[in-house]
Amino acid sequence: MANQTETRGNVKERVGRVVSSKMDKTVVVAVDRMVKHPLYGKTMRQTKRLYAHDEENNCREGDTVRVIETRPLSRHKRWRVSAILERAK
Repeated sequence: MANQTETRGNVKERVGRVVSSKMDKTVVVAVDRMVKHPLYGKTMRQTKRLYAHDEENNCREGDTVRVIETRPLSRHKRWRVSAILERAK
């Protein structure tokens, strides 16, 4: 039971940069992905802003974090910070 998060099936994970940490126990993570334009073929960067739960308020702006999908925690929060990969300089 201790390793329940590792044994789950298809869990969505994203890596992004914290752009706001002003809320209590909540951070806003900007996740970039590259998408090819359907007609012209140009590769474009699309950014999605995800609200993620940060239980210990450890994240600061500029940190690179990994978030995983979870049950709805509030109106906008559907993600949880699983690891801080790199601290902001």
